[in-house]
Amino acid sequence: MKPIETDRLILRNFRRQDAGGLLAYLKSPVASCFLSLTLRDMDAAKAEADRRASDDAEIAVCLKESDELIGDLFAHPEDDTVSVGWNFNPANAGRGYAFEAAYALFADLFHIKGIRRLYAYVEDQNLASQKLCERLGMRREGCF
Repeated sequence: MKPIETDRLILRNFRRQDAGGLLAYLKSPVASCFLSLTLRDMDAAKAEADRRASDDAEIAVCLKESDELIGDLFAHPEDDTVSVGWNFNPANAGRGYAFEAAYALFADLFHIKGIRRLYAYVEDQNLASQKLCERLGMRREGCF
């Protein structure tokens, strides 16, 4: 993927060097929907970083100044619709990084890639993600 830059972030493909950052937030995922992604050690994190590096739908979110991985986004295309989501290191919560990253991704998807619609599945107990969706202009369409 072509990197996307914001004021504070770079959205780019994953690299093996991102393994430590992945392990930091996937050794004990906060949202239960990410429990299946739990990483037990650095070897598992390296393998996961390598897997994600070959997939443009998996997007590393890094601090612009240091290139430190602080979270990730995904954007899985389905014709003219895209399924999106995010997972960030809780150590960086409350700084607006998730909004900044998702907003930049959405702009790229709509204005550069020409998608018609996007959607996200959010757990009903994940209030932070629900609020993020609202701030991004998304609307609630259903509850499963």
